Amino acid sequence: MKFDAPITIALSKGRIFKQTLPLLAHAGIEPVDDPETSRKLILDTNHPDVKFVLIRATDVPTYVQWGAADIGVAGKDVLMEHGGEGLYEPLDLQIARCRMMVAGFEGADLSANRLRIATKYVNSARNYFAAKGQQVEVIKLYGSMELAPLVGLSDLIVDLVESGNTLKANGLVPLEHMADISSRLIVNKAAWKMKHSTVTQLLDSLREAVQQ
Repeated sequence: MKFDAPITIALSKGRIFKQTLPLLAHAGIEPVDDPETSRKLILDTNHPDVKFVLIRATDVPTYVQWGAADIGVAGKDVLMEHGGEGLYEPLDLQIARCRMMVAGFEGADLSANRLRIATKYVNSARNYFAAKGQQVEVIKLYGSMELAPLVGLSDLIVDLVESGNTLKANGLVPLEHMADISSRLIVNKAAWKMKHSTVTQLLDSLREAVQQ
């Protein structure tokens, strides 16, 4: 596959990167450097006009929004929190799947006033409860959400749940389903116009890979 214009793809290391690589390989794009061993943040690929930039998952939408990357792969959880401004989200890649849930102790009263919610998904939590007509106090944490109800920091947590084993191990249960999460292809709005043939060529190939 030959591309008409140079293109930069923003990816985050870890699960999303590993699951995106086979989809990109279907489009004929593979990294020259091994991201596990290389310290480079910009990786060359087998296409001289295609580069990968490796950044934190939460920064991918920002890099794409501001045009530092033309395309990116980001979890729906990150996009919900970011707000998706300046981005198109043309394809669900159907990888890195999980659920965003409200969780807490079994039998917890979810309709109580002034609930305290511990989460790193501050905007998503606030929006979810606001849509139900509830005012909540949101406490931002960066990890170990399950600890918050155990020590009385919060009534509930909002977090991503895959198997539910971590909740169970800490005496908590999923209480309400907020959203199904998977990774999405996102495109900078200017790149969509200026590099349209390249972007749509890649998009079509990725869509084909997802449907296989």
